Amino acid sequence: MLRVTRSITAHLDYLKKPFCDSFTNPYISVQIKGISSLKVVWRKDPNLDFAIEKDKRYKVCARVVKEVLNEPGQVIPLRYLEKRRERLRLNIRVQTFINQNPGIFDTYHDRIRSKSEPVLFLRASDRLRNFLEEEKRIQLKNEGLMVSKLCKLLMMAKGKVLSDDKLVHVKREFGFPNDFMVNLVPKYPNYFRLVGYPGEGKSFLELVDWNPEFAKSVIEQRAEEESQLTGIRVRPNFDYKLPSGFFLRKEMREWVRDWLELDYISPYVDVSQLDQASPEMEKRTVGVFHELLSLSLFKRIPVPIIGKFCEEYRFSNAFSSVFTRHSGIFYMSLKGGIKTAMLREAYKDSELIDKDPLHEIKDKFVEMLEEGWRERAEQQKLKINVVKEDLKKMAVRDLDVYAQESSDHSDDDGRKVKD
Repeated sequence: MLRVTRSITAHLDYLKKPFCDSFTNPYISVQIKGISSLKVVWRKDPNLDFAIEKDKRYKVCARVVKEVLNEPGQVIPLRYLEKRRERLRLNIRVQTFINQNPGIFDTYHDRIRSKSEPVLFLRASDRLRNFLEEEKRIQLKNEGLMVSKLCKLLMMAKGKVLSDDKLVHVKREFGFPNDFMVNLVPKYPNYFRLVGYPGEGKSFLELVDWNPEFAKSVIEQRAEEESQLTGIRVRPNFDYKLPSGFFLRKEMREWVRDWLELDYISPYVDVSQLDQASPEMEKRTVGVFHELLSLSLFKRIPVPIIGKFCEEYRFSNAFSSVFTRHSGIFYMSLKGGIKTAMLREAYKDSELIDKDPLHEIKDKFVEMLEEGWRERAEQQKLKINVVKEDLKKMAVRDLDVYAQESSDHSDDDGRKVKD
C-alpha cells in the first residue's frame, strides 16, 4: 500500500518540475479552456495490447464451448456449428478447431431426423464436464463476492436500479454465472428485487437494502489499509503513473496536478447536485470508471459495453475521452478493432497482477486447454518420430539393396574375367 502514496506524490513532484517550452511531443495535443477541451492524443501501449492479444485463443474456445452448451441436450451437429463460424468469429473450419483443441469435445455419429443419414455431432467431453463441475465449485465458494459486486453495481446507479437485460449482457465481464438472475438473485431477497417482466426488455433489478460495507470503493479501502499500516491518515486518491516514455505538456501537467489535489468523490455518493462539466464531476466519473474496472474480472471492459450504462451512471456522451485524458490511470486499447478500457495499476507489463478470485475459473479453463494442446504436441512428435524411423529403415533397406546389387555386379565381373 505504501507504493500507492509514493507513486502519487512522486508524480505530483514530476508535474511541478519546469518543462522545456521548446520540447514538442508529437503524440500530445492539449488545449485548456475547460474539461471538454482537454485532449490527450491516444498513444499505443504494446504491453497492455499484448495482454488482450494473448487471451484471444482462450476467448475463441470459450465462445465455441458456450455455443455447444447452450444447445438442447448440449449436443450439436458439426455442420450446424460450421454455419455459425462468422458469428463466433472463428476463422478456421470447425473440424480444424477440434483437431487443434483436443479434449474439449467428443464426436460421434447420429441422425438429425429418424430417416436421415448419420452425421457428425459434438458433445462435451468428460474433461470439459469435469471443468464445469469445478467452475460451479469456484462460483459457490465466491458467492458472497458475486453478491457484493451486484450490490455495488446497483449502488452506483441512479435510482439504485439497472435493467436486467444490461446486467445479463455484462455477466461475463464481472464473473457472474449464466443463470445468476434465476439462481443467485432469488436467494438474496434482502438485497435484490426483480421488477417487471424478465425476457421482454422491461425487467429491472432493484436494490432493496443499502449495505455500508459495500459502499467503500477500492480507492477508499486502499487508503484505510495504508492508514492502519502506517498510523497516518491517508487521503483516498488515484494511483497515477504514466507509462515509460509518455509525457504531458506543461498545461496538461498543471491541470492533472490540480485535479489530483481535489478531494476524492466516492462513486457511491449522491452527485445529483454536481455540474456535469465541473472538475468535481470529472473526479467522480473517473472514480466510477475505476470502480467498474476494479470489479471486472480482467480489470478491463470494452468501451461499447460501458456506453450502455451512460444514463444509469450519469456518463456524458463523450465519456470515452476520460480514458485518454487520464492516461496515468487508464489505457484504451484498440486491439481487435474494439476499444477496451483497461486499469493500468492492475497490470505489470502484460501480466494481470490484481487478480479477482473468480479469475480462478479462467485459469482452470486454460489448464484444461493446455492439457489438450500438450497431448496434441506429443502425438505430433510421435508421428514425426515414426516418420523419421520409417525413413531411416527405408534408407538402411535401400543401402542393403545397393550393397547387394554391387556385390552381385562384382561377382559377375569376376566370373567374366576368369572365363
